[in-house]
Amino acid sequence: MRSPSNNRSIKRVLACLVAGLALGLAGWFAVHALDSGRTLARVEVPFTPAENLPDTPDEWRGRIDYHALDQQLAAMAARPEMAGLAVAVVEDGELRFVRTYGVADKDTGAPVTLQTLFRWASVSKTAAGTLAAALARGGALDLNSPVAQWGTSLRLPGGAEERVTLEDVLAQRTGLTRHAYDEKLEEGQSPEVLRASLALAPLQCEPGTCHSYQNIAFDAASEILARAANAPFANAVEDRFFRPLGMASAGFGMAHLTSAKDWARPHRGAQVRPLKEAYWRVPAAAGVESDIVDFAKWMQAMMGTRPDVLPKAVLELAHHPRVRTQSLYGSKLRQATSDASYALGWRNFTYDGRRLAGHSGAVSGYRATMIFEPATRTGVVALWNSDWGFPFRIPFAAIDSYHGRTDAQWLDLSELPPARRSGAGSGTVTLK
Repeated sequence: MRSPSNNRSIKRVLACLVAGLALGLAGWFAVHALDSGRTLARVEVPFTPAENLPDTPDEWRGRIDYHALDQQLAAMAARPEMAGLAVAVVEDGELRFVRTYGVADKDTGAPVTLQTLFRWASVSKTAAGTLAAALARGGALDLNSPVAQWGTSLRLPGGAEERVTLEDVLAQRTGLTRHAYDEKLEEGQSPEVLRASLALAPLQCEPGTCHSYQNIAFDAASEILARAANAPFANAVEDRFFRPLGMASAGFGMAHLTSAKDWARPHRGAQVRPLKEAYWRVPAAAGVESDIVDFAKWMQAMMGTRPDVLPKAVLELAHHPRVRTQSLYGSKLRQATSDASYALGWRNFTYDGRRLAGHSGAVSGYRATMIFEPATRTGVVALWNSDWGFPFRIPFAAIDSYHGRTDAQWLDLSELPPARRSGAGSGTVTLK
């Protein structure tokens, strides 16, 4: 077994080799300006040396008790409800911990690695909201113009698309009943046809007046933003954000996931589940996948650590609350959070007297969460390939540790029923 110091030396040598190779092969990427929908002259995206990632115990530094957290995560990942898990912690704006557990595929036993791709599910909405804010700040679109002006496929009861705005769509204020027609999307129906048929769907409230969570209606944003950016939606997000942020693994679509050398299969308990393409067909709502390191880079950018790519004014526009929502999650987490609101594909809420922000998501066989405290730039990203909801607690445990709180015990497994080897267990939530 190699010692930690040898591991560190090996990683540094590899980092230098990768950096040299990257510089030698540096290509040119077509990158769009944040302040217009036009394509600039080809701009060189600088390559940076590979990080010496804090993935071993001797590299963990900070206020959070990372050794205790690691033990808790390992115990959680060993539960039969789980398959694989990848977690990264950013403390005071810096990546301080990244670790993987379990397997990407229970049939083969392939382990989760730092390069394993997982689905972001509804955390993808944060990319759509941020792109809209960037285009709006640059004058390429008006968030308050009716969606009908953009020729979108979205139709709403009573012709409300003539007055519902892009801001309403991104803030989940269409008025439709929660998750309208998601079951039809899962059956294989076209999202464009479904958006048009929403004209006959029941309303929860008058459009523009309340929060009601959507996927199909939300994805009207992919049509509008593509037109405003003068590029396919996925390309616009990748070129403006993912590539400049160095998120080489991040992308959209089922083919992007399955063509990767290392990707996590979806699971329910001990069973590997078939992939379901449904929510990839609404890319603004649930289309992104990446490895855990790139997911952490996205959170850092959302914290404001990369103003060269995401200026403060863009983030403020994207993250500003638009509408109050119900409390998040279920059971103990629901009781512990309050004052929840929704911005542009973005959630804000209060926990233990502190404002937290981010988003979580769920599609069949995958879960994802990105929750942080803006005031301290401290938070967690986690990705796992099972339907179990218990790991949504991880960010709260880390934030408690940062602030020295010890009474909540979010990751205490003793409160769970005895492990069952055949099922998904307790704690499942729906956050599509």
